[in-house]
Amino acid sequence: MRQLFPHPRLSLQRRLALALAGCVTACWLAGTVAAGFVLREEISEVFDSALQEVAQGVLPLAYAEILERGTDGPPDSAPNRVASVGPHREYIAYIVRNAAGRVLLMSHDADLAMFPSTIQPGFADGPVTRLYTEAAIRGTLFVTSAERPGHRRATVVQATRMLVWPLGVLLPLIAAVIWLLVARSFRPIGAFQRAIEARGGGNLTPVDTSALSVEIAPAAEAVNQLIERLKQALEGERRFTANSAHELRTPVAAALAQTQRLLAELPDGQSHDRATAIEAALRRLTRLSEKLLQLAKAESGRLKADRPQDLAQALSLVLADLQGTPGVEDRLIVEVPESGTFLSWLDIDAFAILARNLIENAVRHGDMSKPVHVSLTAGGLLRVSNSGRVVPVDSLALMTKAFQRGNTNADGAGIGLAIVAAIAEGIGTRLELRSPAPGMVDGFEASVLLPKAPC
Repeated sequence: MRQLFPHPRLSLQRRLALALAGCVTACWLAGTVAAGFVLREEISEVFDSALQEVAQGVLPLAYAEILERGTDGPPDSAPNRVASVGPHREYIAYIVRNAAGRVLLMSHDADLAMFPSTIQPGFADGPVTRLYTEAAIRGTLFVTSAERPGHRRATVVQATRMLVWPLGVLLPLIAAVIWLLVARSFRPIGAFQRAIEARGGGNLTPVDTSALSVEIAPAAEAVNQLIERLKQALEGERRFTANSAHELRTPVAAALAQTQRLLAELPDGQSHDRATAIEAALRRLTRLSEKLLQLAKAESGRLKADRPQDLAQALSLVLADLQGTPGVEDRLIVEVPESGTFLSWLDIDAFAILARNLIENAVRHGDMSKPVHVSLTAGGLLRVSNSGRVVPVDSLALMTKAFQRGNTNADGAGIGLAIVAAIAEGIGTRLELRSPAPGMVDGFEASVLLPKAPC
């Protein structure tokens, strides 16, 4: 069942880039979380070691201080605070107590609320922080060290944050690098696509697959096989067209000669009129076979010369040959480059077919009382225009199809513009049709931009 709202096509390059960037981000975050747990354990060990070292380092100093005082002092006396060497914030505080729990000595920034009332040697978790107690003098003197509340957790959080914040800075760079790498990997596919798009009836050579990856190469080989089968089919059609047209020329020419001889022998009358009609039909068949040969030449793909050709001179020869055609006479107004030459890689025979068909079309279908303008510019633009009725826009697109004719009573096979369009496509350009002709209120203009060769 056809979907009313089909899903938009997703870019494989974008999907891969987003997926890789997402995987890198997820892996980085997972590694950061794992590192956070490891950091927490390592920092806890370091902080516990610091608590233990502080307690063990303070113990002999506290013992010497108490011995110097000679007594523990009155029971209600305030504990002595160790004077600070300089203003600083204490991350590990300590207190010295006797067996009865009386505080004898404390660091300058110690807060008694951090320490429990009971004394338990070793590590312990206090009301608000981590503690360590060291006993001495047979359990009569105790030193308890405590770290500042929240310091351990803040250290772990800060260390983890230091692992995360580079991701925010590097993620755009990582995404850009991934995008460039993916784009570079897809570059051969883009070149392969453009090479396929450049293929047509005039170019059915195999596409180069040497730069493609092993995943894409089989599909590319299948495309080349399809192009080869298409080439063979088209070649068969062209050979049939050319051979048929060529084989028709001899018997048609013989029949035409016999008809003309019969016309010379018959007196005026019904038989003479029939012979005249037969002669006209044979002439149309001759022109048709000639056009079919030209079409086969146009679709053959062999439209480029081995060396630059002077198309201005070729145009002069075509015009000179057309001067003897009935209806042409002095109707042609020709403009060529001031230099009198125009070099192009287009095969001179193919150009003659192209120019002759454009001019014949203009002469045959234009106003017989008005001139036909033929112009070849220095840039290679060949334009042929004539006066006459305006061709509807929808009819212009059909006029390049074989055996399609506009609204005209003029004699013709309806294949001339199709031949020109085939030649134009074969040399990488296109046939442009306009009606009314530029600068006119009526008429018709056909133009083709020819490939220019360096001088």
